[in-house]
Amino acid sequence: MFGYLTRKINYYFLKAANDKANFRTNTGSATPVSIIAEPIDKDLSKNIENVKNVMSNSCDLAVHEFCFGYNRKHTGALIYISSLTDRGEIHKHVLNPLMYDSLMLKNNETENMFDIEDIGRSLLSITEYSVIIQLKELIEKLLSGSSILLVHGSTKALAINTIKVETRGVQEPDTESVVRGPREGFNENIKTNISLIRRKLKDPALCIEEMTIGELSNTKVAIVYLKTLANPKIVDEVRKRLSRIKIDAILESGYIEEFIEDAPYSIFSTVSNSEKPDKVASKLLEGRVAILVDGTPFVLMVPMIFAESFQSSEDYYSRPFLSSILRILRIIAFFLSILGPALYVALTVFHQELIPTQLLISVAAGHEKVPFPAILEALLMLIVFDILREAGVRLPSAIGQTISIVGALVLGQAAVEAGLISPIMVIVVATTAISSFAVTPQTDSSTVLRYFYLFLAGIAGGFGVMMGMLITLMHLASLRSFGVPYLWPVAPLNFSALKDVFIRAPIWKMDKRPSALKWDVDLQRQSRNLRPSPEKQEQ
Repeated sequence: MFGYLTRKINYYFLKAANDKANFRTNTGSATPVSIIAEPIDKDLSKNIENVKNVMSNSCDLAVHEFCFGYNRKHTGALIYISSLTDRGEIHKHVLNPLMYDSLMLKNNETENMFDIEDIGRSLLSITEYSVIIQLKELIEKLLSGSSILLVHGSTKALAINTIKVETRGVQEPDTESVVRGPREGFNENIKTNISLIRRKLKDPALCIEEMTIGELSNTKVAIVYLKTLANPKIVDEVRKRLSRIKIDAILESGYIEEFIEDAPYSIFSTVSNSEKPDKVASKLLEGRVAILVDGTPFVLMVPMIFAESFQSSEDYYSRPFLSSILRILRIIAFFLSILGPALYVALTVFHQELIPTQLLISVAAGHEKVPFPAILEALLMLIVFDILREAGVRLPSAIGQTISIVGALVLGQAAVEAGLISPIMVIVVATTAISSFAVTPQTDSSTVLRYFYLFLAGIAGGFGVMMGMLITLMHLASLRSFGVPYLWPVAPLNFSALKDVFIRAPIWKMDKRPSALKWDVDLQRQSRNLRPSPEKQEQ
């Protein structure tokens, strides 16, 4: 009975959605569908009129009609959007060759000027152009920044690449700063980002597949992988998940991340991202797949495992001893960021016998004048901290840093003097706040877990915290990222891969690629027995 009702409700919802979509298509469509479906006409004036109608006579739509060829007996038109194209390129490589250089041709050499492909080969001094025959394709190229060349009497057109690129330069990313290592980062231009990856991996096996997503934005998306290392099943799965995205616009890679992740209701992300070309290149060398989106510097990478959150690209540029210590500190910081306030509440409310006597006396003296219970005290402090952090991020950098530092100091000191917060609580929350920034890939999940464990600690003390950790561990063990276990190589256990999880072994010891990608390619990434040693001197 319940299943029948569920199917009926879903049927009515789908029917209503389809009716609404049909109504929009039939009555409120912003683009004349009947016009777009037409092929390019021989009549130049009709083609120009169709383009103007489709583009709603926009003020930045430029139509330049001209005559060219011997005795200027041929008529053509160049259509472009002035805000998207480079006018210098248009005049230098398109209009000048057509309007002036063609005058020097003989009469018999210009008789075949109706052949648009011959014009592209013979007259244009630009190499990037394509032949189009449909008005729909013409509009797509026009909106992408190309200039459209139409000739009277031809049923074809040339889409000439004259896109004006306005983007920031290659700079060091703020989210992944390093002391040692490459300082370059991706920007918002997908072509620049692809070139940065090409510079790192000069291999013909580097495959780049491009597609367009977004009914209105027509955003370019590129799938990048090494054909000799990537699992074909994972690559096919990436293609399928991207191809089924039907949405008006893709404005950032975060849109795509939510459409392709394995566990959409999980607080843990199963798709990693980065702004650094060297990090993306290292993941591609492991057999992973990168997804580049035009308009954002953040590149998505799949599959993802949980251990990646504690790894930094700088770990592999420094000596293994320091890198191992820093990695252990990141793991400790992650547990402090999610368990700090919860453990404080559990110890002070439920398990006072576990606190040393002198420390317990100090805690009791500090909490003597506080009118709130420990859980409410911790909750208020965490909320204030999150507000200060959000304000510091949204405001301009100079003002944001001042607000965060001064606000935390003034509010913390005033709250302690007023008897609203105990001094030890300020220390606990401050330590938690600092620790949360040590593992930036898990900042979202640690914020949620912090409140979750605090709630359980206020209800059941240490038992509640342990139950919460057990639930979290079970959830992590159940997650998959494109078929790869999220907790690999800890669960399932893989001893050979543990050398790059809790510690960072020397690079000459990490001679194999991750086996979790389930691909029968040769896992050997380097020769064995590369341990450096001094040459033996002859006696």
